[in-house]
Amino acid sequence: MLREFKEFAVKGNVMDLAVGVIIGAAFGKIVESAVNDLIMPLISAVIGKIDFSNFFIALAAVPEGTATTLDAMKKAGVPVFAYGNFITVAVNFLILAFIIFLMIKQINRIKGEAEAASAPAPVTSEEVLLLRDIRDSLKK
Repeated sequence: MLREFKEFAVKGNVMDLAVGVIIGAAFGKIVESAVNDLIMPLISAVIGKIDFSNFFIALAAVPEGTATTLDAMKKAGVPVFAYGNFITVAVNFLILAFIIFLMIKQINRIKGEAEAASAPAPVTSEEVLLLRDIRDSLKK
């Protein structure tokens, strides 16, 4: 059983998947930073200096003296409906999905060009050539 697991773990597909997961996690952090540090501040500037992370609705009574920020509410144990975080994560996902779409589109384009360049011209069989000759002689 250990030998079978070792064979499975060292197969190319499993290793490719592991590399993809690691790169995906790093890429996700880059996109998260781009959304949180670049895109959302621009959107906030256009809309009017809004911080999406502090968009929430308190679902219970707020203790007196608690700041009206998401972190303060969570620390106070107040259940909150944090739709601002959802907006940020949704934008993050859309950007990541669009970038992956563009990457796959380019990879498929490159693969298509490589396959077209490496594919030999189709060889016409003798039967097809003979049938074409018969067709052409019947047209005359």
